[in-house]
Amino acid sequence: MNVFKHLFPNRCRIGNAKFFYTASRISFLHTFADPSVQVHSQEQEVVIALGSNMGDRLQNFHDALQLMGKSGVHITRHGCLYETAPAYVTDQPHFLNSAIRGVTKLEPHELLRVLKKIEMSIGRTDGIRYGPRPIDLDILFYGKFRIHSDLLTVPHDRIWERPFVMAPLMDLLGSAVDSDAVACWHSFSDSGGLFESWNKLGGEPLIGTEDLKRVLPIGNHLWDWSGNTSVMGVLNLTPDSFSDGGKFQSVKAAVSQVRLMIAEGADIIDIGAQSTRPMASRISAEEELDRLIPVLEVILGMPEMERKLISIDTFYSGVAKEAVSKGAHLINDVSAGQLDPDMQKVVASLNVPYVAMHMRGDPSTMQNIENLQYDNVCKQVASELYSQISNAELSGIPAWRIIIDPGIGFSKKTEHNLDILMGLPTIRAEIARKSLALSHAPVLIGPSRKRFLGEICSRPVAVERDPATIASVTAGILGGANIVRVHNVKDNVDAVKLCDAMLKWRKSSA
Repeated sequence: MNVFKHLFPNRCRIGNAKFFYTASRISFLHTFADPSVQVHSQEQEVVIALGSNMGDRLQNFHDALQLMGKSGVHITRHGCLYETAPAYVTDQPHFLNSAIRGVTKLEPHELLRVLKKIEMSIGRTDGIRYGPRPIDLDILFYGKFRIHSDLLTVPHDRIWERPFVMAPLMDLLGSAVDSDAVACWHSFSDSGGLFESWNKLGGEPLIGTEDLKRVLPIGNHLWDWSGNTSVMGVLNLTPDSFSDGGKFQSVKAAVSQVRLMIAEGADIIDIGAQSTRPMASRISAEEELDRLIPVLEVILGMPEMERKLISIDTFYSGVAKEAVSKGAHLINDVSAGQLDPDMQKVVASLNVPYVAMHMRGDPSTMQNIENLQYDNVCKQVASELYSQISNAELSGIPAWRIIIDPGIGFSKKTEHNLDILMGLPTIRAEIARKSLALSHAPVLIGPSRKRFLGEICSRPVAVERDPATIASVTAGILGGANIVRVHNVKDNVDAVKLCDAMLKWRKSSA
């Protein structure tokens, strides 16, 4: 006989609701005048763990997410992506692991049947326990319930001993408890809450070891951004960009500049065919593509680009789709989806990383007085950026494909830009209140040659701001930036190397 238990700490009760289980449904009974009135429970919050170490692991994850969505699980949050050493049976390939949080009306055993069907459709067959598998889907939590049956135990009975499960589970939470269900999940731990259980297991210091790496899929590899800062070189194909407008409009000039930036140490080339300087006039997606595609096609064929990445700086979904179809690796959207309502859904379908930047308004209005009003710029940027990247998640872009950019120089005064450069840890901490996964996302900063540097250093000419750029990049990296977007690659690469060396020394000597 199935046994279904609900845990009843005070913080997990809702009014006078009482819960009971039958083989066919979960219901709860409120206190009504007519005791026969029953109200069936609605959607339940669930957490489902994912693992894969056979075949195309990322495609297996993508297929599983798509099938869950079609089968009655609405995914609301994603954990980070981890590459992990195998446990228990160690003679097998490394796994990818993550977890999702969602809502479903499926009852627990029905949800289990759905997940097993998805596993089979992706190619899982009976094999050795803890052995290789194309996909593994486990129910970690189901609403506020404990479940014990011949087929299902919830919470999953081995959560607490597995770092590869606990790490993505923690990502689905915020540092602040956001629902009654989450409060109950904390209460299921015998160690005083999930955070305490995670710390007892080893916690954040486990991340970055050979056994547990937080990674972002980009191009044909998994990027562990914790080791070295990446340098993104700027290629403007526009006639009116503030720093180098008109210099690289021809294919020949653009290719020559890319060769120079690669030789100087750029890891990523960010190509923009639409100016986003203050007061810039917007061009159509068609005109943007006319500028972009001829250059992109040639750059993609350059032997120097092997193991390098191409980013497309655009806020148009049509440009993003065409560029990725040609071979671009990631999309850099200064509007975080605000200027094209289709952008985030399109990027979700492309399976590429998405840089979401904070900006109020658009390039023609971002420096208007109303867009420059902040009480606490770091906290407000974090809150507004969280709202935009949360929408990206709901549109289907997993947290493990999101890169965040606080938008230095975009709808910011000089003092705001300084606050951001010194306040990256505050921005991460504010996002962490709502989502630890999104707070762990790589951070990109782009202070290069911006006007505020000229104001501070009395350098009205943009190309004379490179020394100030190096100083701002240094401050940003030491504050937690993972990618720096710059025009002068050579000198900033040296600054990056020094900052990385200092950070590694501090970590090794701690």
